[in-house]
Amino acid sequence: MGLLDGKVALIFGVANKNSIGWGIARALHREGATVVLSYAMDRLEKRVRPLGESIGCELMIQADVGNAAEMDAVFAAVAERYGKLDVLVHSVAFAERDALGGRFIDLRREALLSAIDISAVSLIELARRAERLMPAGGSIMSLTYNASRTVVPNYNAMAVAKAALEAITMYLAADLGSSKIRVNAISAGAIKTLSAGGIAGFRDLLKYAEVTAPMKELVSQDDVGDLALFLASDLSRRITGEVIYVDAGHNIMGYTDVEALMKEAE
Repeated sequence: MGLLDGKVALIFGVANKNSIGWGIARALHREGATVVLSYAMDRLEKRVRPLGESIGCELMIQADVGNAAEMDAVFAAVAERYGKLDVLVHSVAFAERDALGGRFIDLRREALLSAIDISAVSLIELARRAERLMPAGGSIMSLTYNASRTVVPNYNAMAVAKAALEAITMYLAADLGSSKIRVNAISAGAIKTLSAGGIAGFRDLLKYAEVTAPMKELVSQDDVGDLALFLASDLSRRITGEVIYVDAGHNIMGYTDVEALMKEAE
């Protein structure tokens, strides 16, 4: 018996084997969920399809979360094949390269709005479609980062998008609670992914996160997957509207002697 036996999970935003979404997919599959994968563009299919096949995915569908027709097609396919949806995972983030570096004050308006639309507003669009397939309730979750609440150099447009995502999480939770649909956000520590590689100085950020976290280690896709499993299961049946951290405690730290810690880690 698995924690998610009989449940159907739809995961948006898998790009390759290093994706956080893929770590979540593995965890949900391990506990019995039927997993559906959606990837953002055609060129990602050659990476995503073998992953999906390795866990027996019957549906793997390309969809741009900025395209209403493509989102409709994904949910229509899930409805036709399974007749319901129990878990929705929003693991989608995008910002133009010039929006992830330099001075924040020089951020282009268009780049900021694009990041917010794709990385945050899309959660509303997906949740609206998911609600119709969750008549008995369900779990919706997204991925955020602590740059929503503290300044992280070069995160810029994505930081604003994550702050918007967390606010959206609360408002969706308030709207959908009476339908027994839970909405939460996972705030994961720094993890090396395809999208993270576009942030200037990301290697330094990884090292900083490792030495300043109380547990003196980085988190992995599997760590996030296990938290997502909890949120997808009935074990979290009374938890909604929350931002839950899995970052080895990094978010709790205020002032630290970073220079001394870096030398100690060498």
